[in-house]
Amino acid sequence: MPAAGSTAASADAGRFLCSGTSWDSSGPNLALHLPDGTPSRQRLSPGTELRFRVLTDTNGNGKFCLGSWQVNDGVQSHTPCPGQAPAERGYQCSSCFIRDEVRGIHNSHRVDNIPEALRRYLEQPHWLYVATFADGSTKVGTAADGRKQLRLIEQGAVCARYVARAGDGMVVRVLEDAVTAVVGLQQAVRAGTKTAALTRPLAAGELDARNAEAAESVRTMLADTGVTGFRTADEVWEAPAQFATVLETPCELYPCDPGAGEHGMVISAVLGATALVRVDGEETLFAADLSRLKGRRLEYGPFRTAVPALQAALF
Repeated sequence: MPAAGSTAASADAGRFLCSGTSWDSSGPNLALHLPDGTPSRQRLSPGTELRFRVLTDTNGNGKFCLGSWQVNDGVQSHTPCPGQAPAERGYQCSSCFIRDEVRGIHNSHRVDNIPEALRRYLEQPHWLYVATFADGSTKVGTAADGRKQLRLIEQGAVCARYVARAGDGMVVRVLEDAVTAVVGLQQAVRAGTKTAALTRPLAAGELDARNAEAAESVRTMLADTGVTGFRTADEVWEAPAQFATVLETPCELYPCDPGAGEHGMVISAVLGATALVRVDGEETLFAADLSRLKGRRLEYGPFRTAVPALQAALF
């Protein structure tokens, strides 16, 4: 069961709002909140049983507000949504959307005025990276100095290289846009695409070669960009050891949508937001996209995955 900050009321025991997968120095977990907003988490260590059903409210809403983020003294802090209202804009209700001080971070370099608190947060150094995923998809992205390693872990990169270190978060986003415009690297890869790719990954050597080539193209471009306030970098990112377990273990795509219905999974390893799992009665291992749980209400209990009959017949 999840480790909670306090005991839930008996009527709500075992019920949580999921904020998605996250990583820390101890490994992956599901970020959760009790109905009263108290933070909790479910460790996703090998052997962990993850048994839950996804709940909707009386109006059939299935996605709920994850609250808002504020910036204090250069550090982001989270405020849960009072009442965990249905989500209206992304993963927020309209009230939390208005209160959020961080949502404009990705457009901060394109506007004249940004909140002073957000500006102070952006004043810390940021890194520009090139990440490659299991099917060879490659993107450019940014990470604050303090999240340099965890950002790529949570992204689910298979290999990556840091190509520049900028003095602040606005400069690095100018560089990111320039890379997309000149080199053609995308800035996002869908979570479902990342998970599906892990069922048929390209060879490790080919993925690393693609990443190295893209990173070198970016460094060459940056030398001529005319932007100041950064230095180029040539640093290889190292993935957690359990990423190799996911990449090297034959698996199929999880046969159900984790964001609806009932599920029973036993965790073998995790790569980004994708879990390599076993389900009751099946020999095959599956790649399950746990990002589908973000914004969902979960009830823990003795639940099982009902593998569709046609799917089961294939194994």
